[in-house]
Amino acid sequence: MPKGDVIMDKIINFAVVAHVDAGKSTLVDALLKQNGVFRDNEQVVDCVMDSGDLERERGITITAKNCSIRYKGYKMNIVDTPGHADFSSEIERIIKTVDTVVLLVDSAEGPMPQTRFVLKEALQNGLRPILFINKIDKKDARAEEVVNMTFDLFCELGATNEQLDFKIIYGIAKDGIAKYEENDDNKDITPLLDTIIETTKPFEGNADDPLQFQISSLDYDDYIGRLGIGRINKGKIKVGETIAISKNDGTLTKEKISKMFVNEGIKRKEVNEAYYGDIVTVAGCPEISIGDTICDVNHIEPLPKIEIEKPTLSMNFLVNSSPFAGKVGKFVTSRHLRDRLNAELERNVGLEVEELPSNDGFKVSGRGELHLSILIENMRREGFELQVSKPEVILREVDGKICEPYEDVQIEVPEENVGPVIEALGKRGGTMESMTNLPGLVKLNYIVPSRGL
Repeated sequence: MPKGDVIMDKIINFAVVAHVDAGKSTLVDALLKQNGVFRDNEQVVDCVMDSGDLERERGITITAKNCSIRYKGYKMNIVDTPGHADFSSEIERIIKTVDTVVLLVDSAEGPMPQTRFVLKEALQNGLRPILFINKIDKKDARAEEVVNMTFDLFCELGATNEQLDFKIIYGIAKDGIAKYEENDDNKDITPLLDTIIETTKPFEGNADDPLQFQISSLDYDDYIGRLGIGRINKGKIKVGETIAISKNDGTLTKEKISKMFVNEGIKRKEVNEAYYGDIVTVAGCPEISIGDTICDVNHIEPLPKIEIEKPTLSMNFLVNSSPFAGKVGKFVTSRHLRDRLNAELERNVGLEVEELPSNDGFKVSGRGELHLSILIENMRREGFELQVSKPEVILREVDGKICEPYEDVQIEVPEENVGPVIEALGKRGGTMESMTNLPGLVKLNYIVPSRGL
């Protein structure tokens, strides 16, 4: 334990994960509102964690973000995550910073394709998910059936007996309601928080251990430069302390921590010292990268590199050579493109960039069309002018065979329209996995090559 009068927080970190539109950001709103983060007279927008312009316009979460609440003597760091498969690298890089995950599943739709991915990541990292059946006020809700479907998914993904014994919470995230049973009359979110405390131990450690702290996110401040964000795995860290950075390529550098912040609500609070378990933001390391490990200078213990799945789609980003070149953008040369794409690589770990042989552009590879289109739109708004090629799928050799990426497609369609849908997917190379009859609808599960979509 720390010496002197320092009182250690009991810290639990958890991520809210789900398929797109299952209600993750809405649930985070409820957790913040009901735990005193906002003043009574404060005007708060919906999905307060979706702070980017494109996130608000499109109604999706693009990057994982941190906030915190305090409840019953615990500090709970919350990570709000994207739900779209194109941004799944955000899940892969933050999953090691949390102690548990709250898995949201829609009470009518059941587990969706991205539900499988986020659950697989949680189970592989030894976490015990808490299942939150959301939107139980829907007319077509079928909560118990969805619980059984989710249990089957746990089994399919190789969950241990301990992980299969998951807790279930029912709720309506937009109204800030969580219940132990579907018919409870509870009107707040406390059952979820009590369940997290009941099933998850606070992060354990010793402040006298040598420092070990892996960077999982990056940010930038105009005044203090690059910021590294991650969870302290061992020991403690102080402002002014000289630390060693074990880089992803195995090299070592030494830097001095100039400033440090922790999450309090949705804001950053400057502190002089932080301890194991907490998610902190540090400044003073201008060359820090995602996956680097900050260590005690006398005890270099790098953590395993953060493994990210390879991209599936590529596009060529080229200098604009049309008759209208230079009419719109401020940044038009290949040097501008190179600098901007290199800067993106520091934050966007699911992206790969390589220079084209012609030296007039770059091959940019990502997880999907949305992943790349968000980058293009951000660059356009920043004043970059470029032309892009048609997307192409990336083929890889696996065990001596050429393989291509595929998508898990789920479609719910009225019975009278099933024929044309099956015909359209057949022409795109799709293979039907299952067909399920729902009231008035038919649910189709297909495996479709990415190039067919």
